[in-house]
Amino acid sequence: MGWVETARGRIGMVEQGSGGVPLVLLHGVGSDKGVWRPQLEGLSGEQRVIAVDYPGYGESEPLPDASREDFAASVLSALDALEIDRAHVCGLSLGGVVALAMHAAAPERCISLILADSFAVHPDGHAIHDRSLAAAANLGMRGLAEARVDALLGAAASAGVRAEVIDTMSRIDPAAYALGARAVWLADQRERAAAVRCPTLILCGSEDRITPPELSDELKELIPHAALVEIAGAGHLSNLEQPAIFNRVVERFLAGVDG
Repeated sequence: MGWVETARGRIGMVEQGSGGVPLVLLHGVGSDKGVWRPQLEGLSGEQRVIAVDYPGYGESEPLPDASREDFAASVLSALDALEIDRAHVCGLSLGGVVALAMHAAAPERCISLILADSFAVHPDGHAIHDRSLAAAANLGMRGLAEARVDALLGAAASAGVRAEVIDTMSRIDPAAYALGARAVWLADQRERAAAVRCPTLILCGSEDRITPPELSDELKELIPHAALVEIAGAGHLSNLEQPAIFNRVVERFLAGVDG
């Protein structure tokens, strides 16, 4: 693990591989850059792959009252510090929301978007936001993780994946989690999604109960040129639950994108 000093403070990041157009990986509200280990290992053979923490998460400095736009600006600032002008941007759940915010702020820097288990607007977003913060306050982050893990994962998820999800969520600073929850669940980026013109891949676990497949269908309608792939047997954390399939689909998509 590690970090990079940026104009917006210290940003946690980890990278693997070299060459090609960099692939930037953006995590969800209940995790950090470590959730992308299977992609760092599996996609870095001929490409530089970078996973980033949002402010207050992992090894990044906190930023009081940070918004999804601040999360996007921090990722862009990390790319500046790494001297990366343009990249493929892959985000899961909150990461997809942040990816759309990055594209809105700097479309010229996004060669392509990969939006996994995400959405433009969630019909139950406000209720999920309120329940999540209430549960975090009442149960603590470990209690929240233990209560939520079954909803996050598909039926085939291993005990190891289950334990990893709980441990990772348990380590999140509650203040950062509250900002992340606001950034994701209260988002309405339908106009931003409709404005996307770069190559786009939409992924969704077939058993995702948090951001179910119909929300990916809506993204596909908003971004008509986008490709949509459903990952069988995966829940909300499709990259972690079915990493071989996830990586293969991403590799095929990136191979068809002109850098």
